[in-house]
Amino acid sequence: MHNYGEARVEKKQVTIKTKATPEQIWKLWSDVDNWNSWDTQTEYSSLNGDFEVGTELIIKPAGGPKSKCKLIEVSPKKSFTVLGSLPLTKMYFIHELEKKGSETSITHSVEMKGPLTFMFSRIIGKNMEEELKEAMDNLAKMAENS
Repeated sequence: MHNYGEARVEKKQVTIKTKATPEQIWKLWSDVDNWNSWDTQTEYSSLNGDFEVGTELIIKPAGGPKSKCKLIEVSPKKSFTVLGSLPLTKMYFIHELEKKGSETSITHSVEMKGPLTFMFSRIIGKNMEEELKEAMDNLAKMAENS
């Protein structure tokens, strides 16, 4: 049975491990204007203020429209969350770090919530896990070499 019209949730999550420190990764994460240096799915991005809760970002995904997003959670060197919107759907881009011994786990999650989640998850979510992993691998390599 379908639940048309009810809020739906779709989540994609990828975790990798790196020798880079949380400080090295955070430096790249908080440099929003250069996200496209490690995320090939981002044509360009810009931060309209400091990297803190409430600050707006502009993100232009490759092949997609430019969109305004907002930082809704920031814990320096640990995590941050960006909120974006699609028609009748909210997208949460969650980035987390966890240091364990000599390694750091990097987790990127994307959650879609809203009545049109089923549609957007088919359109946007189709290759999302592979794209997240590629971006994270690039991020880890850049951080390790910084």
